[in-house]
Amino acid sequence: MDSFVTPGSMEAISSVYLTSAGKRDGDTETDTSREMKTHFRVCRFIMETGVKLGMRSVPVATACVLYHRFFQCVSVSLYEPYLVAMSCIYLAGKVEEQHLRTRDIINVCHRYFHHSSDPLSCDSEFWDLRDSVVQCELLVLRQLNFHVSFQHPHKYLLHYLLSVKSLVNRHAWSRTPVAETSWALLRDCYHGTMCVRHAPQHIAIATLYLALHSYGVELPVGQREWWQVLCEDVTKEHIDAIISDLLHLYDMEAKWT
Repeated sequence: MDSFVTPGSMEAISSVYLTSAGKRDGDTETDTSREMKTHFRVCRFIMETGVKLGMRSVPVATACVLYHRFFQCVSVSLYEPYLVAMSCIYLAGKVEEQHLRTRDIINVCHRYFHHSSDPLSCDSEFWDLRDSVVQCELLVLRQLNFHVSFQHPHKYLLHYLLSVKSLVNRHAWSRTPVAETSWALLRDCYHGTMCVRHAPQHIAIATLYLALHSYGVELPVGQREWWQVLCEDVTKEHIDAIISDLLHLYDMEAKWT
């Protein structure tokens, strides 16, 4: 699954914001850059695996947050990121009440790395891997002090989209994929740590703000900005910070591919 926005959408977004975002210093890959690359690729793995397992968007988001929060506590050099990701998928299914069998998770993940291989047999290799996933799940729980329930931006973005749609000319709304782009931008936020560093309401506002401005959709002007009406505690600084983080993620992703 290509969860990033389409090239056409990215071109529209970049034309509006990339110039103001500016260049980041230094082209040499640092330890931080390598860690970002690892986490980006592992979260892409979580999302693609989640689709193949039939997971809903919120459980996939929970798996990504579990992964990011775990590696806020420990160094990526100490644990195998993909094993942690598998355990986070398993744990997220429990947290969000979309239970998944460890066998299904293991086989889908195995197929992810070995495209032409058959499902693993129930031999010692399979049971060793299953035990590792379960033990790693307990490690994640302990590291997070069993705080594994999170608020996500999804419900806020849905509410904000419905509110904004009622303010926009319906023909203008139907001509531009604002809703689709907002959801794509929101998914992309989970590739980086912005999903755990910013409030979910602020992320929802920022992704909608970026989508609207990318397509030049204007809302009626009132005494307050539309985003202040929808979310009283968000500021323009919050919005700019989230957009900057997201554009930096896109910039880094372009260098990694």
